[in-house]
Amino acid sequence: MGDVSTIADLSPTYAIARGAFLAAAMAAGARLQTFEHPLQGPDGEDLAIDVAEFGPPDAANIVLVVSATHGVEGFCGSALQRHWLEHHVSERPSSVRLVMIHALNPFGFAWVRRVNEDNVDLNRNFIDWSQPAPANREYDRIADLIVPADFSEASQESTVAALLALANDIGLARLQAIVSSGQYAIPKGVFYGGAGPVWSHQWLRAWAAEALRDVKRLTVIDLHTGLGEWGHGELIGSEALDDPAHQRAAVLWGDVRSMLGGDSVSAALTGDWLAIVQELAPGAERIAMALEYGTVDPITVLLALRADAWLHGYGDPTGPEAAAIRAQVRAAFADDNPEWIRTLWPRFADVLGLAFAALA
Repeated sequence: MGDVSTIADLSPTYAIARGAFLAAAMAAGARLQTFEHPLQGPDGEDLAIDVAEFGPPDAANIVLVVSATHGVEGFCGSALQRHWLEHHVSERPSSVRLVMIHALNPFGFAWVRRVNEDNVDLNRNFIDWSQPAPANREYDRIADLIVPADFSEASQESTVAALLALANDIGLARLQAIVSSGQYAIPKGVFYGGAGPVWSHQWLRAWAAEALRDVKRLTVIDLHTGLGEWGHGELIGSEALDDPAHQRAAVLWGDVRSMLGGDSVSAALTGDWLAIVQELAPGAERIAMALEYGTVDPITVLLALRADAWLHGYGDPTGPEAAAIRAQVRAAFADDNPEWIRTLWPRFADVLGLAFAALA
């Protein structure tokens, strides 16, 4: 497992995190590919998805580790990827191909947002776009409470009070399900799924069509933060409990949850990318799990997300309010207390180690 005291603190910016990841990957002997994003970060920095690979290029068995599906959550994911590259690369079985995707949503990572350049939650964007997007009428009715156009102190107080009253009436779990399951009607709202496949969605499908074409066994670990108890890492699948893919995960790791099972920290989602992994690697026996690490309570997370949605939907992302709101979002998804990332490492090391052992 290694000495967790050697794990680096979370990087202060996307650019620094990216540079550290690339340096660690090159030092570890990775095959590197860079896919440039069309936009730039808040300081004019380049944005990209970086892919580091190890092992035989034609290996039938692949472990895929992904960071920053939700941009700001990449501060954690990047740190875990980097530490493994710096201290544990020799632990990969020689027959297994390891692929690390750094920053699936680089725009959100750079701008300290959970969403992408279109205010789209990437894990609500993988629906069947040949059909009408699903409705979320309950969200629509409270959309103005969640992200009010008027973000004055008085408006914030009154809308928070109304949301807390609603949570008291219907239960916090039910409110979480309404708000976070996904919605497609309010582009300036939270957990917005978009109006079609976004840039990262299109990239992932195009990349997978080539990179995962001949894979026979695929294990996916998608790194997330923001749900659950501080420092606890919960493995969450998108399949039903009786689905063979979920059952394979349970055999491999033991305590795994399904977002459809009623006992996960995650509500059931619409449009998450792990649910369509069979489309990305249609010939593979697959296991796909989100590794979700807890930070703060759900209300604090929601308040950060709504402030961010207001800033980018109604305010000025470069204005005087921006720095404080970005700090609020970072605090909800990336605890800069060094003990937090050290607490997270053993769970990641165990999950990745068992994935390797099963495929070796």
